[in-house]
Amino acid sequence: MRWVHFAFLNVLRNGRRSFFTILVTAIAMTAILVSSGFALFTYHSLAEKAARDEGNLTITDPRFFTDEEDVPMQYGLSNFEHIRDELLVDDEVKAVLPRINLSGLVSNGEKTAIFLGLGVEASEFQVKGPFLNMLAGSPLSGVTSDDAVPEVVLAQGLAHSMKAKVGDNITLMATTTDGALNAFDFVVKGIYTTGVPDLDKRQLYIDLASAKSLINTEKVSSVAVYLFDLDKTTEKLASVAALDNTVAVTPWWQRAFYFQSVQALYNRIFGLLGVMMVLLVFFSISNTMSMTVTERTREIGTIAAMGCYRGEIIRNFLMEAGIIGIAGAIAGVVIAGIVTWALLVLGLEMPPPPGSSQGYPLTIEFSWPLALITSAILTLVCVLAALKATWQGCNKTITDALSYV
Repeated sequence: MRWVHFAFLNVLRNGRRSFFTILVTAIAMTAILVSSGFALFTYHSLAEKAARDEGNLTITDPRFFTDEEDVPMQYGLSNFEHIRDELLVDDEVKAVLPRINLSGLVSNGEKTAIFLGLGVEASEFQVKGPFLNMLAGSPLSGVTSDDAVPEVVLAQGLAHSMKAKVGDNITLMATTTDGALNAFDFVVKGIYTTGVPDLDKRQLYIDLASAKSLINTEKVSSVAVYLFDLDKTTEKLASVAALDNTVAVTPWWQRAFYFQSVQALYNRIFGLLGVMMVLLVFFSISNTMSMTVTERTREIGTIAAMGCYRGEIIRNFLMEAGIIGIAGAIAGVVIAGIVTWALLVLGLEMPPPPGSSQGYPLTIEFSWPLALITSAILTLVCVLAALKATWQGCNKTITDALSYV
């Protein structure tokens, strides 16, 4: 403890230099935590969005994602009810939702366009939450009768192309599983935007029963399994696959191509930024300790003449560097915490990313494990920089050190 006390006093004795070195370390710590926190928030947000859109797990025919279908629903699932019944018994499973992917033509009587549709159960809109930004009307209600016109929810661009408003009638035409052309009339229940202009020009939702009738099938394209906890996906993957060895079970991250691209890009960008910050701290501490050792050469000679070993002298300088590193790390954590809180209060938004028309909140996810690891790394860097500087400075003999001017 005595050596620690002496090291602390030496840091205070060179107050101005120590302050600026601590400030450099704190800025580096803040930059690493803020940038990494932004990346973590982005990763978690994209992961939750991918799992919400496609489901934590997707059950399909093994050929569904790899082969092209010659006719609609060639690789559909016909007997999935037993899988759904077994999964719904599990308390960790939130919902099991079948879907049908279909495409065809949409017409308002005067104009025809191509659509990419999804046949879903109305409960999907409740399970997934507000995943669609509704601009008018409401999602599918699921309340139908034999004589009622089925409902459709159009994306903004497609509704604009069809000049359709809520309450208007449109016609959907699609090829059935027998190769014939089928057409149904639908009433527009709502208009939404995905935030992706290319999707908004083609996408629509209809209820599952109408989708089956439109393409004349009892199969479904896929079954999405939603869990209450995103972190349980890996654990459930094997158990769901064991229910039926004739189907393929795909976790959300294998289909989240946008998530994978963003993660790879951010890892490179913020990894390079972290390396630059660490080098900045290393050279800053190295310069500070070199100046300190040079100014205290006579002091080093005096201490050595009094019987202190070279290792003890170096240890004292290393302690000083460690104190500076810890102080800078603590200051950086505090500043990063303030920045995180300020962004939550201010509610700033990032501009829309490429391919999207909607921005997203500028939020920093503060991570204590990341803060502790970064603090340890920066403190170690400070100690190593001090070791480099003091090892060279303590090589002088006692006589040379005492006569140094």
